[in-house]
Formats: sequence, structure tokens, C-alpha cells
Amino acid sequence: MKLDKPVLGGPCWTELGTDDLEGAKGFYGELFGWRAETDPRQEAGGYTVAHLGDAAVAALAPLYQETQPVAWNVSFAVADADTAARELTAAGGTVLLGPMDVFDVGRFAVAVDPAGAVFQLWQARAFPGAGVFNAPGSLGWVELLTRAPERAVEFYTTVFGWSVASSAHYTRWGIDGADFGGMVRMDEKFPHEVPPHWLPYFAVADVDASAARAAEASGTVLMEATSVPDGPRIAVLRDPRGAVFGVYAAGQEG
Repeated sequence: MKLDKPVLGGPCWTELGTDDLEGAKGFYGELFGWRAETDPRQEAGGYTVAHLGDAAVAALAPLYQETQPVAWNVSFAVADADTAARELTAAGGTVLLGPMDVFDVGRFAVAVDPAGAVFQLWQARAFPGAGVFNAPGSLGWVELLTRAPERAVEFYTTVFGWSVASSAHYTRWGIDGADFGGMVRMDEKFPHEVPPHWLPYFAVADVDASAARAAEASGTVLMEATSVPDGPRIAVLRDPRGAVFGVYAAGQEG
């Protein structure tokens, strides 16, 4: 992405909800070199922050509700979570949880867009979001997969004010033209039971090697490493518990 730090309206954080926290620490630590630190406070519920060096890059957390799927979630930065929640509701979205405070670090809400893709709002206080983007092992792109792309453009531009750059094959989201993500139309190739969702992509030094490493660690390669025309080399992977994410060659973002 062309963003190198959290900015209002842009992706600022990504977190995994999993039913195997220790397994996730091992899998992603091996794949990305993450150092995991679990918040020791009981009220934190096992929330674990992954670091590259001293920089926070993502989170791993237990499932907090029985209906919560094992999945990666993407958070977008907002100035005021309560105002953003009202605006997204007016635009046709739904607030699933919150807004609520997280200690002194920020205020968040979980929402779903009109087509069913879940995302999060983050109003920063002590914690602005990821400390690094685009470097190997960190977030570098976010992608919406949806069956209603026209409705998605209307919704997200209304709620976040994103810029939109579309071609015959792909739509890119941006903040004032600085691309940070894209959108894919879910066609008949996607099983009906796969819901619309946001997919985080992490930068890696070598896409092919990362895909092989994920498979060796009991993950699954859903989309083999491929070079996108006029774009980066990418692969889509699934961790051992079913969470899907992408990887791309660092230095080829946006």
C-alpha cells in the first residue's frame, strides 16, 4: 500500500480470531518471524500482539463468542467511533458490537457492510495501530471480496470518503489517491457458503517460499503463487485452523 502509517479512513490494524491461540503463535511466528506478547491482564482475555522488532504489526486473539468464525479481521481508523458507527448505519451497514473502550488504548466497534463483509472501526488513543507497513512480515494491502461491488463502492466511499480507481479487472481503494487496498467481485468460482469478507495481505521476501513454508506447517495454499499482470507476485493461504490471508512480494505494493 502507498500508506506507511495509520491515517484516518485507512487500514490501521489486523487481528486474527482463533480457537487455537498457541498454535497461531507458532504458525505465524514461523511464517513471518513474529514475536508474540500476550497481555497478562485477565480482562484482556488472552489478547496477543505480534511484533517485528519493537513494532506492533498484528494481533492474535481467542474467539470471544461462540458464533465468531476463525478469521482475520481488518480495522479502519476513524476520528470518532460513535460518529462513524452512526454514519455506517445510515449508509446501510450494521454495528455488531460496540462502540466500546479498550482500556486507555482506543475505542472500537465491529460492523458489517450491506453485503455482509465484517470489518472494524478503531478510534486511537494510546495505540494508533500497526507500527510498520509494507515490510516483510507486516500488513501491506487489504482486499474486499464481495458479491455486490457497486453497493460496496457506494457504502465505503460514503462512510470513509475513499477514492476509487477502477479498471476492467480490478478496483483499488485509496485515501486521496494513495492506494491501500482493492476489491474483487465474488463470482461462481467462490462457493456459496463463503461469505463476503476483508482479506489482509502481508508482505514477504519470497512468495513461493512463504507458500511452501505455510504448507509445511499444516497450512493450505488456496491460490498458488502467481504474478499479477502489472502487479505483485501473490499467493492466498489458509492457516491450520481455517483463517485465510494473502502474501505478496515486498516492494511491489500499490
